[in-house]
Amino acid sequence: MLRALLYAVCLLAGLWQLGGAAWLLAKAELAQVLIEDAWEEQLLTGQAARPWPWADTWPVARLQLDAQDPLVVLAGASGQALAFGPGLLAGSGEPGNLTEPRTTVIAAHRDTHFGELGRLKSGSPIQLQDNRGRWHSYRVTATRVVDSEREQLPIFAEPGLLLVTCYPFNAIDPGGPLRYVVYAEYLPGGESVQL
Repeated sequence: MLRALLYAVCLLAGLWQLGGAAWLLAKAELAQVLIEDAWEEQLLTGQAARPWPWADTWPVARLQLDAQDPLVVLAGASGQALAFGPGLLAGSGEPGNLTEPRTTVIAAHRDTHFGELGRLKSGSPIQLQDNRGRWHSYRVTATRVVDSEREQLPIFAEPGLLLVTCYPFNAIDPGGPLRYVVYAEYLPGGESVQL
């Protein structure tokens, strides 16, 4: 009798844990659908659209790394924003702003949205869609590992792109000072207007 009760308790605890994990996965998938819908609404209306009423971020761009599926980039790089997608660092360049160009800096977690960032090599193409629906082309020129406690990100008055994530990619202990940085140059004449 005691053994059967112990088995039942262990089975219920296991089901509880699986249910919690399934709920987190379902919320993450629903969030991506809502973020994508907010981006499409923003492209149609020209107004910032929050993916859900209490969201502290909104879509600002769409990023495509080489041949991977596009990612919607969110405003800000707070922990809350990065939980749902790549984030545009405050103070960096606005995607597609060629009248007041600045380097655009986008960050994401190494174990989710930028998990494949290490596969980009020199010459790899990157596409960035601005909030007017225009795609801008970039080409990877360099990658390197930097110590965030000793170096600052180089933001220039030109339309380049920096992609940043934590490093090493397979670290067990998150939160170290190392960052993997991808530098990409803007390719003029590579923009096209979405009709």
